[in-house]
Amino acid sequence: MTVLPICITGEPVLHRVADPVRAFDDELAALVADMFATMEAAPGVGLAAPQIGLAKRLFVYDWTDADGVRTRGVAANPELWISPLPVGLPDEDDEEGCLSIPGERFALLRAERALLRAQDERGEHYELEASGWLARILQHEFDHLNGILYADRLDAFGTKGVQKAIKRNKWGVEGLTWMPGEDDLEG
Repeated sequence: MTVLPICITGEPVLHRVADPVRAFDDELAALVADMFATMEAAPGVGLAAPQIGLAKRLFVYDWTDADGVRTRGVAANPELWISPLPVGLPDEDDEEGCLSIPGERFALLRAERALLRAQDERGEHYELEASGWLARILQHEFDHLNGILYADRLDAFGTKGVQKAIKRNKWGVEGLTWMPGEDDLEG
């Protein structure tokens, strides 16, 4: 398994719709293993292929809830349905980060529940019902496959904050990456 560099906002692959996964083979299995290694080294709870420079409809996730229940998986060519968004303003409990906007966290309202239908790394179809943070993770990673970063969904206050962070760090341009386990960044 290899830890891969993570693209930072501004890299074109992060801002376009990804292409379907067509081949479920040894090459895809190796990519999935590398994605898990990269996500763990970051550390993160999800990682989408566009974040490592690949325009594929593929993400991995790994979440352990407060009861110690671990949910780990691969989502290729996913479809995602969500419950209605909550009404109101986000608070600190709604803060999330992104490995492609490393070290920054902003509050964002997400649907409380999600239904994921996808294929695993072998091409087997499955369905996963999620709530709470797992539902948030699935929404976040699914957005990546559609060229949407969580910063694109922030309210006016959050948008101002993320724009300042991008300017301060000189992000928002093509060609910027960071290396989990080597660079002193996290998101």
